[in-house]
Amino acid sequence: MLWMDNASITANVMQLLTEELKKQIPALYSQENSTDPIVICKFFDPTGSWTWYVIEGEEKEYDYGKDFLFFGYVVGFEAEFGYFTLNQLLTAKQGLKGMQAVPIERDLYFTPDKLSKVIEKHNK
Repeated sequence: MLWMDNASITANVMQLLTEELKKQIPALYSQENSTDPIVICKFFDPTGSWTWYVIEGEEKEYDYGKDFLFFGYVVGFEAEFGYFTLNQLLTAKQGLKGMQAVPIERDLYFTPDKLSKVIEKHNK
């Protein structure tokens, strides 16, 4: 199917962060002294060029409720390290229509690896 309405897209949203995956993600700041930290998982925009590589994260309480705060390597307009939340990933495509509204996905075939290797693979 080449065309999907927004209701179909919303109904088919994958679970970005499972309980099992949460357990695998090191706590924030736990790898900050590592020169080559391990990247645990990868999120990506299937209709764009943005990719989020998760290095660390933990659940946090915000004014709007609980959310999961990640720290990782983000490749968008530029490549940089930064923080992002699960809520930001889930709502990144809100208000868009058609194929642009296809939600952020988790790469189910990503294997955790050292950051240097992940960057090398991404740049190929």
